[in-house]
Order: sequence, then structure tokens, then C-alpha cells
Amino acid sequence: MNSASTELNPAALNSGPRPVESARLREVMARFATGVTVITVGGEHLHAMTANAFSSVSLNPPSVLCSVGHSAVMHGALSSAGRFAVNILGVPQEGLARHFADKRRTLGAAQFDGVEWRPGEHTGAPLIAGSVAWLECELTASHSFGDHTIFIGTVLATGQGDDENGLLFVNGRFGSSVPALR
Repeated sequence: MNSASTELNPAALNSGPRPVESARLREVMARFATGVTVITVGGEHLHAMTANAFSSVSLNPPSVLCSVGHSAVMHGALSSAGRFAVNILGVPQEGLARHFADKRRTLGAAQFDGVEWRPGEHTGAPLIAGSVAWLECELTASHSFGDHTIFIGTVLATGQGDDENGLLFVNGRFGSSVPALR
């Protein structure tokens, strides 16, 4: 398959082994330790979502990606806002990770009640106090595939907090990273 192609080739799926079941993929991927972030958008679409499908893409231009399910409120909010922030959480913020992952929470500005944050200078998106680091991004590309969209953002600004241990997620549990080397 050509690496530039973004289309699924149905003939290729019928000619070889079948893809694994989604439940099996979820089970296997749970063993891959990831950092925990809260993606935020500001303005009239004020919203936040806990995400661990996040990665750097390129240093030149400076860019990152996050993957968001089509059915998630964040999908529409991020698409509409065109700018977003990524808050990289520290161990003491496990409660925030759980809060912004809860699909039953109140949405809109009320989901931030009791959360200390400030609007990002470049995006207006919430930058959560106590985060290990944060990035403000402009949405520059999106690629829909399967049940998710990969959103790519050009990084406009960054910052970092204290040398807290980063919050990790593995095997369905939260944990801590290795202390920063000095």
C-alpha cells in the first residue's frame, strides 16, 4: 500500500488475513503504557476530553496529533474551534483525568467547575493548572479513518510546570512515570 494513501483498500482486506476483532486490539493495546493528556478547546465550544492517543508528529514544522472518536463531543468541538490545547497531566491529576473521561459529566463551561485553569494566549483553550506541560495548537490537518479522526495541530506555544512525574495509563490503571533525570 502506498504510504501516501489514506483510503482503505477493500481488495487487500479480502486477499489476506482478516483484521483482528476490536476487543482483541483493545486488550493488546492496553499493555502499551501511554502518557495521559486532557485535550481542550475554548470559546463557544468550551470542552475537554481525557486522551492518551497523542503523539508528536514533526519537529519542522512543530506538530502533534491526537486521535478522537467520531462519536465524541470533542470531535465536533475541535473541528469547529480550529485551535486546541494539550495538557500533559502529572500524577497528582489522576482525578482530573477521570473527570474529563467521564461521559456522564456535565458539559460546557460547567465541566470546569472546581478546575483551576486559564485561557491560552493563542487558542483561548483551557490550560490546566498543575499540568506537567502544555501545548497550544492550530488545527492544520485531519484524517478520518475507521471510527476515529486523527487531528494534526501545528504547535503555536508550549510551557511546562514543575518537575512532577507524568501520569501514565497501562492495563486499565493509572500510574506514575520515572522521575525526570537532572
